[in-house]
Amino acid sequence: MTNRLKNAVTIITGAASGIGAASARRLGTAGARLVLADLDQRQLDALVAEIRESGGEAIGRVTDVTDYAQVEALVAAGEEAFGPIDILVNNAGLMLFSYWKDRALADWDKMIDVNLRGYLHGIAAVLPGMLERKAGRILNMDSVAGHRAGEAGGVYSATKFFVQGMTESLRKEVGVSHGIQVGMVSPGVIDTGWPDKLRDGPAKDVAIELAKNAIKPEAVAEAVAFALNQPKGVAINEVIVAPVGQPW
Repeated sequence: MTNRLKNAVTIITGAASGIGAASARRLGTAGARLVLADLDQRQLDALVAEIRESGGEAIGRVTDVTDYAQVEALVAAGEEAFGPIDILVNNAGLMLFSYWKDRALADWDKMIDVNLRGYLHGIAAVLPGMLERKAGRILNMDSVAGHRAGEAGGVYSATKFFVQGMTESLRKEVGVSHGIQVGMVSPGVIDTGWPDKLRDGPAKDVAIELAKNAIKPEAVAEAVAFALNQPKGVAINEVIVAPVGQPW
């Protein structure tokens, strides 16, 4: 298959670990010029160094995607280093489990800020340049939870249903009229250690049980590369990547 990722200036948020890091390595191998964002300076620096040592091009910038000014600065840094942004991978996200009866307002607010506002900020920052050039690729990382709400994951699922609607609207508006390729990758249960980050309790027990069938982030990274490596005029609306043993 033709490599359309070579030299593509690519922003990945939440890039220092998990699906973000796996996608960065995969796209870096294909020759993309990477603009990597995360809150974890140490892991981000290590990933940038790894990609450069393997012959790739990458810069990293500590970025809080809930702060639009920081996302704008990320785009500016990418443009200064490599040129206009060709690809945005909206990946930074939080998956915090709780039951409705827990009224975990702090967790709910965090997921709304990162999973919704973070994606909107990324789109808002890259869209003017893409509209002007009538070219660009925006890939939103969704989830199978955006298709079906599961136990103890109601608010997380709601944020991913939002991503579904947002992506569909974006594709119909800026894709149809301006040629921008818009799509989603929806992972199932992925082995990123996310249950370990949850508070002890029944909701964490649900997450641990779900994670028993998890697949590696590299499987999702292959789907990311596939979705982005399409000829102009072709959009992969959604790719779902899930464990064979996941029953929902």
